[in-house]
Amino acid sequence: MLLCRHIPILAAIVKQFIDFIPLLLFFIVYKLDPRPMEVAGHSFEFGGIYSATAMLIISSLVVYGALFLRQRRLEKGQWLTLVACLVFGGLTLTFHSETFLKWKAPVVNWLFALGFAGSHFIGDRVLIKRIMGHALTLPDAVWARLNVAWIAFFLFCGAANLFVAFTFQDFWVDFKVFGSLGMTVIFLVAQGVYLSRHLHDDPSTTKPKD
Repeated sequence: MLLCRHIPILAAIVKQFIDFIPLLLFFIVYKLDPRPMEVAGHSFEFGGIYSATAMLIISSLVVYGALFLRQRRLEKGQWLTLVACLVFGGLTLTFHSETFLKWKAPVVNWLFALGFAGSHFIGDRVLIKRIMGHALTLPDAVWARLNVAWIAFFLFCGAANLFVAFTFQDFWVDFKVFGSLGMTVIFLVAQGVYLSRHLHDDPSTTKPKD
């Protein structure tokens, strides 16, 4: 029974690793020393930021395309991530400027924060309850606090990515890939610890803990 209650948390971690695949491929190509290559009579440079950006776009289309074919749908967050990848990655390649790609993570995180914040005023349930409420029964006050925690998390991640991207030029790709993943895993574990205090609460009779 306890394992079943933790399934949403485990599923969230698995989802993060699936979303991580394009970023990992981006990182691998970025770290390669640029070298000229020729395919079907077309010459291009493989390695470095621009071929890594192309890999990010292609792998995102493959990963989310496969998910869509398998599930017949994508979550709104996955659509947002994919569209942002296409837009910011496309602008990076079109104008040959990595500045656009540096804005991708902050903008996506802040849009997620906006979505979670808006759910406090639109609809009858906060967004985190809509996502996890089918598997967990918790007091509304706990859901509200959890939703606020996600808002704070996304705001922090966006600010951290922006600061590192424009302050540490040689480190921003490493942080974009592994720093963001690390922060997400730590937050999900902390969320699991917090939820474990309330998993047996009856929303109709139990006063939520602080």
